[in-house]
Amino acid sequence: MPELPEVEVVVNWLSRTVRERQIERVEVKYPRLIRALSPEAFSRRLKGGTIIKIGRRGKYILIELDKDRTLLVHLRMTGEFFYVGNDREIRKQTAAVFYLDNKHKLVFDDHRHFGVMKLAQTSKLENTEELSALGPEPFGKDFTDKYLYGVLQGSARSIKELLLDQTKVAGLGNIYAAEALFAAKINPKLRANELSKSQANRLHKGIFDVLNRAVKTGKKAVKHADESIENYFEGGYDRFAVYRREGKPCLRCGSMIKRIVQGSRSTFYCPNCQKK
Repeated sequence: MPELPEVEVVVNWLSRTVRERQIERVEVKYPRLIRALSPEAFSRRLKGGTIIKIGRRGKYILIELDKDRTLLVHLRMTGEFFYVGNDREIRKQTAAVFYLDNKHKLVFDDHRHFGVMKLAQTSKLENTEELSALGPEPFGKDFTDKYLYGVLQGSARSIKELLLDQTKVAGLGNIYAAEALFAAKINPKLRANELSKSQANRLHKGIFDVLNRAVKTGKKAVKHADESIENYFEGGYDRFAVYRREGKPCLRCGSMIKRIVQGSRSTFYCPNCQKK
């Protein structure tokens, strides 16, 4: 599932591709994609809207339009945007099509149909169910080492599982939680409230560093993207230190990377570098 860096890449690509375009009409191919409105009402309310800017909150893409409208999009596991000419054939996995004013269309494909779209008022965006409970952004001023240490002290969950809680840290997911713990040399099995202040500080830095590095890598991908940025997602695993590297040598010490299951999710770590 795309996490903060991948979503940020999509946001940058969309901003470069469709910002200031007008939506002439919307075709919903998979009705369950839409939340809170019927597909007909959704299409009607978006018709004629001009895309002002594209942003992100956590793992949500925020497509802001004129007249106090913002489209919230969650890619979930397989959601993906394409920017193609109107003559391009619609595919079986297409869930929604946004016809633009330049003889192009923004297509949302979703093989597994887990993606979500919801139209909200821009002026009340932070009060929506999807965004109101989110924790601070890792790049925001509220995500300080002091904040993180306080959150850790208040939980007996494993540190890895706590980092996946979007009410604590917005946008961080399974991949980058494992990468941040490796960067901080922290065992993912430790209880959150067992971490010392110095460990919390290392983890805070690790979270920032791995996300920042991933976003910078993604921005380079955006510069070369035309119709979509799917290759960035498909070729991303060679960028990681531990994720999906079970049985391979640790890049730091040479020990074999291990995989365990925590909260039904795979965790990858180095048993030597991450003893504590």
